Amino acid sequence: MVLKKKQAAKPRLAGPKSGPETAVYQHQTRLQHAQERAQDYVEAIADLIAGSGEARATDLAKSLGVTHVTVIRTVQRLKREGLVTTQPYRSIFLTDSGRTLAGKARARHEKVVTFLEALGVPKSTARADAEGIEHHVSDETLKAMEKFLRSVENQNAGGTPAPRQNRSLK
Repeated sequence: MVLKKKQAAKPRLAGPKSGPETAVYQHQTRLQHAQERAQDYVEAIADLIAGSGEARATDLAKSLGVTHVTVIRTVQRLKREGLVTTQPYRSIFLTDSGRTLAGKARARHEKVVTFLEALGVPKSTARADAEGIEHHVSDETLKAMEKFLRSVENQNAGGTPAPRQNRSLK
């Protein structure tokens, strides 16, 4: 009888884990993706209304870099979700829920931009990167970013002003 030598187990490379924990992250990411478009649209609608007093589909399409047809379809979905109202040949209006979502999306975006700029990321890059990060960053991570920004402001209180010092960090 010949005994076979047991082979040493190959070390696992560091990387994403699989299993229930990963399934939770994947589910969470899918939910975040589903909300991205709504957040981007209500934020853009709010910006257009603030800038010109109205949000027309053609202006929204230009603002978001999409076709007029895409805007019409998405606005119909936003209507079903209770975020906007429309009338034939009129502008797009935010409901109370839409304004609330737009405000939250804007605040998250600005916090991420401020954080990235505090790290030394150039303004244009920080704004572009924040477009994706804002939808996926957890509340826990946002709080950590805010804490970091407050510590930077406190360190700079006696000397050089901190980046974006005038922004509120509720």
